[in-house]
Amino acid sequence: MTSEAPSEARRLHGHLIGQQGSRGSLNTPALVLDLDMLDRNIAEMANFAKAHNVKLRPHSKTHKSADIARRQIAAGALGVCCAKLGEAEALGEAGIQSLHITSPVVTPQAIQRLVELNAKVSGLMLVVDHPANAEALAAAAAKAGKPLTVIVDIDPGIHRTGTASPEATVELVQKVANFRSLTYAGVQFYCGSHQHIVDFKERTAQIKERTEYLQGILAKLEEAGLKPGIVTGSGTGTHYIDAKLGVFTELQVGSYVFMDHDYNVCDLRGLDKPTFEQALQIDSRVVSANTPGMVTVDAGLKAMATEKGPPMILKGAVEGATTRFMGDEHLAVIAPKGEEAPKLGDQVVLTPPHCDPTVNLYESFHVVKGDTLVEIWPVTARGRSR
Repeated sequence: MTSEAPSEARRLHGHLIGQQGSRGSLNTPALVLDLDMLDRNIAEMANFAKAHNVKLRPHSKTHKSADIARRQIAAGALGVCCAKLGEAEALGEAGIQSLHITSPVVTPQAIQRLVELNAKVSGLMLVVDHPANAEALAAAAAKAGKPLTVIVDIDPGIHRTGTASPEATVELVQKVANFRSLTYAGVQFYCGSHQHIVDFKERTAQIKERTEYLQGILAKLEEAGLKPGIVTGSGTGTHYIDAKLGVFTELQVGSYVFMDHDYNVCDLRGLDKPTFEQALQIDSRVVSANTPGMVTVDAGLKAMATEKGPPMILKGAVEGATTRFMGDEHLAVIAPKGEEAPKLGDQVVLTPPHCDPTVNLYESFHVVKGDTLVEIWPVTARGRSR
């Protein structure tokens, strides 16, 4: 019997753990996580939720990490959300309980995996948004002998998932509540398209309008004797507004732990300054320096999600330096006119434009305190999108 081979990150860098200044010896590109920043972000959101009498169910699709999930739960979170069944399986295998799957589980083969997971972990929940899916889930749960806890997903207007009208919501909740093998726990309402509205006042106005729609549905459910025990949703972009409105019982915040550039430019709390710190970073190195005012680093299209544009520079280049993708493996760092670019071999620290899909590209987090590597954490649910 052979033991499992170490990850590439641990094979290359395991000997650096605990060595002063060892971040500077990482092979690049490397996904780096500043532990102090991460813990401050976790504590800030936990304290905020406690102060506003709302519970936290952070979204693990951001980090896909059992280690980070444990820190969030230790700080007071109920459990974590998972975008897909595969993520829930991976975190469940790592011992994380109280998992909520926020996307429908529909096919027979997936439902079979779902009931198997339900037998292994405590506090599992999932969404449903269609009567036929509710019937299939009920039949599978009845056969398995353990009820499934169900949250009815409401479409906030994105038309991605969720019931399409107040009437459809009430009908589906009634159907779910009538199945003995399903436990109706509440509703989900996630305004994903609102999370990245940069202006605080505009985001507030739009969320207030959507919350009024949700409140109308909740009133209809209460009239029908189907008042939800859980109203779950929200996100990093709207957590402050949603907590103040007081409709959600729990917040599905995710990116606050890392703060990619796309969220960092949003005014999250109307203070016109960042609330959370940019804990997730990509270390790169200059590998070519032959053009005046421009160098090439070793972190290109394959090193980060790119749909939000090229990354910002956190450290390692003069103020005002910009970046431009130069292909799969390379990124240009361009100094302002008259300024010097970094030198060959220099470290350039980048901020991921979009953290969630960036994390999914890496097998491991290089966890640092200052400039010292202190641990290597696996991306537990990397690639688990089925």
